[in-house]
Amino acid sequence: MSTVDWTGWRRQVGEPAPEGLRERKKRLTRQRLSDTATEMFLDHGFDGVRVAEIAQACGVSEKTVFNYFPTKESLILDLDEATMTALRTGLAIPGRCPVDAVLRVLSDELHGMTSWIAAQDDSGQAAAMIRRFRELIRSTPSLRAYHRDMTDRLIGVAAEALAKRTGMSPDDPEPQIAATALIGLWPIQFRSLGKHLKVVRAPEQVHKAVTADVRRAAELIEAGLASFKALGEPSTPLPATHSEPETGLPTR
Repeated sequence: MSTVDWTGWRRQVGEPAPEGLRERKKRLTRQRLSDTATEMFLDHGFDGVRVAEIAQACGVSEKTVFNYFPTKESLILDLDEATMTALRTGLAIPGRCPVDAVLRVLSDELHGMTSWIAAQDDSGQAAAMIRRFRELIRSTPSLRAYHRDMTDRLIGVAAEALAKRTGMSPDDPEPQIAATALIGLWPIQFRSLGKHLKVVRAPEQVHKAVTADVRRAAELIEAGLASFKALGEPSTPLPATHSEPETGLPTR
């Protein structure tokens, strides 16, 4: 079965890990399963395709599919460990602005995606397939729920990294709200990509337009995190009265 390399854009996130023959074989099998499932879901709908049919199309057993992907949803919405690692590493760097760290990961992902579009024989058709992919997620309840779970995992990673920099607990309000805001840049990028792909544009134009949208959102987050920038420095708590709060978000 001829498939599109849907995982191509993910390879741009972070440095590629060295791999031997066994690791390469496993990666290619995983890629084939995900790519095949994605095409079948786009053609027949998520609920219209059984895992057994995906396994048959790839010439493997259904058990093999679940050895690589724990759920049917993860076949199409697999949270790449490279993204998790890049986020965790970027936010852990002392002195680096959290917004800058997240923008770096998002930029790598966007570059991978627009490069993938440019590498296809028909970039217009490739863009249309990404729009269909986005619509499939939006219109399928189980995929929307799984996507929310992925978002929660990313928030957890970000909150833990920020908490380590501040000496707080990941469950404290400050790292939680900061992490939630930072991870909110992912749907901004995804929606912006869908918006700009509706217009016939060269991949580099799409990249520039989406980057501009994400940076606009990031500027608001950076301003909101201004009082959290000291990361670890003591701060003044909110007063226990109903008086007007001071400008900015108070830190611990």
